[in-house]
Formats: sequence, structure tokens, C-alpha cells
Amino acid sequence: MRLFLLLITFIALFGAINAFSGVDISQGSSVGDFQCMLNQGFEFAIIRGYMETGQVDPEVVNSIACAREAGVEYVDTYLFPCFNCGNPQDQGPALVNYLSGYNANYGMVWLDIESSDWSGDQSANVAFFEGLISGLQSVGAHIGVYTSASQWIPIMGGYTGGSEFPLWYANWDGVQSFDDFSAFGGWSTPAIKQYNDGGSNCGVGYDFNWYPN
Repeated sequence: MRLFLLLITFIALFGAINAFSGVDISQGSSVGDFQCMLNQGFEFAIIRGYMETGQVDPEVVNSIACAREAGVEYVDTYLFPCFNCGNPQDQGPALVNYLSGYNANYGMVWLDIESSDWSGDQSANVAFFEGLISGLQSVGAHIGVYTSASQWIPIMGGYTGGSEFPLWYANWDGVQSFDDFSAFGGWSTPAIKQYNDGGSNCGVGYDFNWYPN
């Protein structure tokens, strides 16, 4: 117990002991692509699993398998919801059940909440978001939320119900730090920061992310 308390005190005084860099990807990727990214210091990957067209990404299973084969230790997926594609309770289970059918080895499902075809009615958007959460919970998914204040507030208004889940936020300032973060949507502390876009050194496009552990 004393060692645990000393560790907590150290983290409080000096910050996280370790931090990880990672990528998020919205296209098919090979073992070689992920090996290249690992060689550049990226240690985790978040791969698109569900597209804003209302369909499971056909590349997700192979990309997850390739990331694992390359040696990526932490692999998640993200779901880009489709507001105009029907029942939100169906979208999460469609992704999770598809991945389960191929025994895909992944961790969390991140809900991508950003401008697309969301309604101009924030109360309708909140109801849709809660339907997405309900659907994912019904299949036992580990849930996180990807968004930013500039995206979340116009879509969801002052709704704070998403803050019970970890936040992966976007701010392309190029800095691996949470010092830029300002509370919104009920979140006071983020989990992951997407700090830049435009990565393409490994033959595939990706965004840059940072996770302090």
C-alpha cells in the first residue's frame, strides 16, 4: 500500500511516468504499414470500424489483424455514426457483432462525434447519441468518445451525459500535452489527444495521437 501511495504522489507531482504515441486510421492498412509506424515510435492504433454511410468498414477486420501481426500492443476501433441511417441502437451492435464474427482482437469502441449529417435539433442529437450508447452497452462494448468542444457543443449543446466515458479530444496544435484542454461537455480530464493530422510516412494516411499513462 505504501508503494502505491508513493506512486500516486509521484504522478501528482511530476506527471505520468510513461506516455504513448499512436495513430488513428480510416483506410485499409497492411502488416508492413504498421511495422513502419511502430518503427517511427507509434505504439497504439485506433482503426475505423463503422463509416458515416451507415456500414461497417470492410477493411477493419484485416487492419486489426495486420496491426496485431505487426506487434501493435494496443488496438481500438472507432464508430462514425450515421444520423440519417435509422435506429442508433443498431449501429454499435452491427460493428461489434461483425468484429466478433471474425474474432477480431481489439479493445474499445470510440464514438466519433463530429460534424456530418447531424440534425439541427440538439435534443434529437442527444437522443440519438443515447441510442448509440444503449446499443453498444447491449453488446458489452467498452466505450469512449472522440470529439472536441468545437464539434460537441454545436451538436449536443450543454448535454453532459457522455462524460461518464473516456474522452479522446482533437486539437491539432502539434503538442503532446493536455495543457491546452478546457473543460466541456462534462469532461474535466481527457484520456487521449489527437494533436496533429497529415501523417503519411508509411504509405497510409493517419492522424497523430498522444496518451499519457
